[in-house]
Amino acid sequence: MVQRKQGQKRALNGESDIKNKRLKVSHDSHGSVSGSPLVCGQGDVGQLGLGEDVMEKSRFGAVEIPDPVIQVVAGGMHTVCLTNTHQVYTFGCNDEGALGRDTSVEGSETTPGKVNLPAPIVMVTAGDSHTAALTDDGRVYAWGNFRDASGSMGLTSKGIEKYPIEIIQEEVIVQMASGSDHLACLTDRGDLLTLGCAEQGQLGRIPECFATRGGRKGLSMILSPGLVKVKKHKSRKLARFSDVWAGQYMTFAKESESGDIYSWGLNNYYQLGHDDIDSRYLPERSVAFSNIGKWKDISGGQHHTVALDSQGQVYCLGRDDYGRLGLGDGCGEKKEPTLLPALKDVKCSRVGAGGCVSFAIAENGHLYSWGMGSNLQLGSGNEDDIFEPTLVKSKQVEGRQIVQISSGGQHTVCLAKNTQNGVSH
Repeated sequence: MVQRKQGQKRALNGESDIKNKRLKVSHDSHGSVSGSPLVCGQGDVGQLGLGEDVMEKSRFGAVEIPDPVIQVVAGGMHTVCLTNTHQVYTFGCNDEGALGRDTSVEGSETTPGKVNLPAPIVMVTAGDSHTAALTDDGRVYAWGNFRDASGSMGLTSKGIEKYPIEIIQEEVIVQMASGSDHLACLTDRGDLLTLGCAEQGQLGRIPECFATRGGRKGLSMILSPGLVKVKKHKSRKLARFSDVWAGQYMTFAKESESGDIYSWGLNNYYQLGHDDIDSRYLPERSVAFSNIGKWKDISGGQHHTVALDSQGQVYCLGRDDYGRLGLGDGCGEKKEPTLLPALKDVKCSRVGAGGCVSFAIAENGHLYSWGMGSNLQLGSGNEDDIFEPTLVKSKQVEGRQIVQISSGGQHTVCLAKNTQNGVSH
């Protein structure tokens, strides 16, 4: 839920007034629990953060960061960690500036390095080749690159940005979500701004005729942050949102008052929760989501979605191959959120999805994984596909509570809180 401190208002008289009125921002998605980052999967470009010699990890291994970490995010081939001192560390592929720092020293991309940012950071997010950081007063800094089917588009109309730049000046942002090549930002007033690739409709504001690089209007149409406008269900009023989530090529948002889920983007396997496989270029209320209940967390992979309701129950929908839905081998694609029987008696606190993999974190800190095993992203110790949620076991996980999970192109990172005799500290 969006939380705005008393007296915080949107400025009406330009950028200078906005800066004068900024206060500390807060949102439930911001990390607060400190722990240690653990990684598994393929690390051929340094995305595991374990040095040049560690190319893969079949079970979770610990990454050394100078300070305790409060948020972890896996991009396509890079990883981002936010510390409790509000500093950002990155590691992995830096070919298109996703790390936001100098990696000219050979091998420096394979271990964590700090990004130079002008203010304390409260949230980070990452896509295939971009990273974004939210300051404690609601400004968004980003770096890297967006791509589409034709190749590089640049992060802004100026091209690739290898170091952080401020991309939204006239709004106070409280939450962000990244897809593979798009970024969605939620304002303190419940508005949504999006930028990046629009080819699959993931921006929610670009008609299909302009979806390829803005058409005749050019790249600035999609690379400049723009407002997503959607009318509330059975109302003429514009919807306001309290949460935003993203899959690789799709976006989900929760309406503030009703709790209804609106979704848009790629829908070729029913992953948006609509009753057909047409992609949505504008937001549409998902009847399938809205009819079930209230939703706490949603995470999208390439062609599937994992969702967590307010009761701690886990649901999946979309494409079924490799076991990514967690409903058994050959379950078939699902057109609407489907409860996972294997987790019916487990109350969960968070879910996650990568391209063909899925995760759920139980309230007791146990981590469950399922889906494609060939990239070792599941932390199971082998390359076998897993068709139902299975408890992750390893020396690094034992005696710890998992509090966050994020999966990228070929790797996974989680945040583990130490416990002693079953008591967290």
